[in-house]
Amino acid sequence: MKIYSVIMWLLLFASSILFSEIHAQFDIDTTKKEQIYLITTNNDGSFLGKIISIDSREVLIQTNTIGEVYIPKYQINSIEVIEEDRMTENGNYLPNEVFATRYFITTNGLAIEKGENYIQWNWYGPDIQFGVGKNFGVGVMTSWAGVPVIGTMKYSIPLGDKFSCGVGSLIGTASWVSPESGGALPFGVLTFGDRKSNLNISGGYSFLSIEGDYDGRPLFSIAGLAKIGKKVSLVFDSFIAGQGGYIKDMEYDPITGKPYEVLKRRKGGALLIPGVRLEFSSQNTFQFGFGGIIADGEIQPFPIPMVQWYRKI
Repeated sequence: MKIYSVIMWLLLFASSILFSEIHAQFDIDTTKKEQIYLITTNNDGSFLGKIISIDSREVLIQTNTIGEVYIPKYQINSIEVIEEDRMTENGNYLPNEVFATRYFITTNGLAIEKGENYIQWNWYGPDIQFGVGKNFGVGVMTSWAGVPVIGTMKYSIPLGDKFSCGVGSLIGTASWVSPESGGALPFGVLTFGDRKSNLNISGGYSFLSIEGDYDGRPLFSIAGLAKIGKKVSLVFDSFIAGQGGYIKDMEYDPITGKPYEVLKRRKGGALLIPGVRLEFSSQNTFQFGFGGIIADGEIQPFPIPMVQWYRKI
């Protein structure tokens, strides 16, 4: 099976799940009188409380702050069930920060909940992620030119309140530029912490084929997130590439000046990205950072800043 066929299958699968989630999100069991719900409107407003009734036109919710509120259905973006562990003793809601599963480039072991979908807008292109099952997410990322196209999948394994791990893979193709060129990156992640503050270690091995030229190398990352204010977090990400396979190169004899062929290892390197994340709401988050490249033992600034906008969909 060609790589781009796998990517299209992932995208179609995620889209079908998302479609079913959209049509099922208003199927509320009003017999559970003590169940807490979070209703998010299309203009990013939110109402937290117990749903009293729901009909074809509107939802009646009993909030703790402003009492009963009627919300027309056409204004509702989503209705979410809130479990007890996301409520404080004082009745305050602890939002499940879906964007905490990502840094600038890499991901971690924290799970995207089923139905929690988002898009990450980058200056170079979009990255769309879907929570399609319990602790399982898939997605697709590309550039504005559609080169490359990369499908993603990740399965998270919670091991405790402050520890989780996960396994996943990236599968990509050069699409219309070179359909036969592509690659894959299976990986594993270990995450210490929660959605407010965490440290992540990940590693994998990449396989790359470009017009018959093959390369493989280990890839690693150390990343982290630290919340320093109600809406401000510090973010750090890295992308560390080990040495690759051998390539043919030409050198010249210092005495005769004649060329001769040698084999050289593809060199490794690293990209380091510290930055700041600003949370405008549970639906929108903006982050920016400035990277540095380590190559040949020297650190050079990355010429273009990383600017990203997360938005729930």
